This record gives sequence, C-alpha cells and structure tokens, in this order.
Amino acid sequence: MSLRSPLGRIRGLGPAHEGASHWWMQRLTALALIPLVLWFVTSMAGLARADYDVVVAWASRPLVSVLMLTLILAGFYHLKLGLQVVIEDYIHDRFLKMTAQVAVIFFSFTTAIACLFAVLKLALGN
Repeated sequence: MSLRSPLGRIRGLGPAHEGASHWWMQRLTALALIPLVLWFVTSMAGLARADYDVVVAWASRPLVSVLMLTLILAGFYHLKLGLQVVIEDYIHDRFLKMTAQVAVIFFSFTTAIACLFAVLKLALGN
C-alpha cells in the first residue's frame, strides 16, 4: 500500500517521460526520408533503362553509397518506430504485444543489415 496519490503514482510515466523522444525521432526520420526518397526515386527513374554495369558504377560512387546507407538506416528505424506505435495502440494481449514487438525489431534489424551489406558490397567491390 502506498501513501502516494493516484496522480503521484502515474506522474512522469506519460508522453513527457519517454513518448516525447519517440515522437521526435519519428518526425526527424520522416523529415530525413523526404529528400532521401525523392533522390532515390529520381535516381531509379534515371537508371530505368541502364544496364547492370552502369548501375553498379553509379552505386559504387561514395556519395551515392552514403546516401543509400542513410536511406536504409533512417527508413528501417522509421519503420520500427511506426510499427511499434501501431502494436502498442492496437494489440492488447500482453504476450501477443511482446511477441509482435520482438518480431518487428528482429525483422527491421536483420533486413537493414542485409541491405547495408548489399550496399557496402557494391561500394567496396566484390
């Protein structure tokens, strides 16, 4: 039994404690993804009819590799944050919620690592 009031017990556990940083990171990754996705889409449109060697030469440029790595990291982190919010809001069973959270983290981490590896392999050569 606690002598603290109900308000005192929950103070600091709301959005101002941890949710604000989550909210900001979601907004910052979204803001970073706007120019990165526009760059990527326009680049892919320009390379639509290019052969394999041209695409590999393009992807091997340092600036392109850095932008691709940034796109991958920001995109998968944004994906993880967004799916985490959806899971927390709409799944109410504790076991299912924790299982879904672990699955999202595992999926986003392993897929991001695979994408990073592919870009680095292109950038650094075979």
